[in-house]
Amino acid sequence: MTRFNLLHRKPLFISTAVTVAKTLTFAGVLFMSSAPSNAQVNRIDIIRPDAPSLAAYGDYDIGVRTLTLVDPGRVDILNTQAGAEAAIYDRKLTVEVWYPGKLETGQSRGGEYQAITRNPEIIATLSGQAVRDTAPDTPAAAKGAFPLVVISHGYPGNRYLLSHLGENLASKGFVVVSIDHADSTYDDMQAFSSTLYNRPLDQRFVIESMAELSADTNSFLAGMLDANNTGVVGYSMGGYGLVNNLGGGYSDEVVPSYMAPPNELLALHAASNPEYRSNLDSRIKAGFAIAPWGMERGVWREQDLAGIEVPTFYLAGDADTVSGYENGVRAMYKAAVNSDRYLLTYKNAGHNAGAPYPAPREILDSATGEGADHYTDPVWDNVRMNNVMDHFATAYFNFHLKGDMSMLEFLDVYPDGAEATYSVTDGVPSKAHNYWPGFAEGSAVGFKLEKLERGQR
Repeated sequence: MTRFNLLHRKPLFISTAVTVAKTLTFAGVLFMSSAPSNAQVNRIDIIRPDAPSLAAYGDYDIGVRTLTLVDPGRVDILNTQAGAEAAIYDRKLTVEVWYPGKLETGQSRGGEYQAITRNPEIIATLSGQAVRDTAPDTPAAAKGAFPLVVISHGYPGNRYLLSHLGENLASKGFVVVSIDHADSTYDDMQAFSSTLYNRPLDQRFVIESMAELSADTNSFLAGMLDANNTGVVGYSMGGYGLVNNLGGGYSDEVVPSYMAPPNELLALHAASNPEYRSNLDSRIKAGFAIAPWGMERGVWREQDLAGIEVPTFYLAGDADTVSGYENGVRAMYKAAVNSDRYLLTYKNAGHNAGAPYPAPREILDSATGEGADHYTDPVWDNVRMNNVMDHFATAYFNFHLKGDMSMLEFLDVYPDGAEATYSVTDGVPSKAHNYWPGFAEGSAVGFKLEKLERGQR
């Protein structure tokens, strides 16, 4: 059962702009395609026929706006010298905000993004369902303001890398803000030490900024969002910052390491710092950590992760050579013993499991194809990975941020999809049926979804 209208949107893998079409088969599924422009090819909103049910877009139309936020008085890691007083600057962050929108009469969903790519010399035109600068759809008073979801990309990355998720959640009644982390984007990648220091701070600053915008009667977000009910999605280095903000203080060993910022500034985020926990934001009610980086590099000890009390959904590929799996993400999942948590594993997938939108055609058509591997996986199709991740993010945030108990049906499943039993006759499940809800027969193969409750190892 789903509360979202699966037929609300047109199947965007079928082009209506070109009259001559051809068919192709992928993994036994028939698709329709044509000879579209790059804008039509680089769709972030494709829902495959074999996608799980909650991957479909919701009933809200979607607005999108770009904002610049400024955090005054931040330590300037790049200009701070060892042994010297910390340099201070105003840190600027560009963010993309997706929100439930209210279209004008006769207006249709749809818009484009001009996105810098992993090859910064190439700009990709992405197409989705959001409409730029459209009016917000004010939440019904009886239901309260929309929950807030913050998206934090990897190193490098940008605010569009998980745009498929931003649009998807906004269509389901969330306000979503995705950050361009300064010093960590494709066209502004600086020393790693800046990312190590700034990630947790950027995430908290954006939450506070969004709360202020919602409280500002002159803002387009006035009364739109409930920052006291926030979820954070972090991919790779975004996951590194997220885990710290959930209560996983960094180890003392990483503070003076060669990769850390000078003067032991990273101690601000260390578990041993008596002020660390008082700096955390209690408004974060749920985390969604995708391939969080750092466990294999000594960023955390097992006891540090025991400081996490916020419910967390971990997602990883078991062939991830960047963040690691058994000694990386899976070890983090097991060590966070004081929180309720899930671990979704994409079997045989690498570091790009779930998060990046498909490799843009502009890169694939370039002379060298440089940067394509940043988006792709050797085994998995990107759209398939995106659809499954969006399905579980929908279930997880609807449960934790909206209190929708029916979402547990999609989360508490038989652990290994390949071993689950599909047994349905004339639409009626038998007693033996324990297949993953929302997944068609055979489509949960390749996934594991495990659960540990607070206190369990």
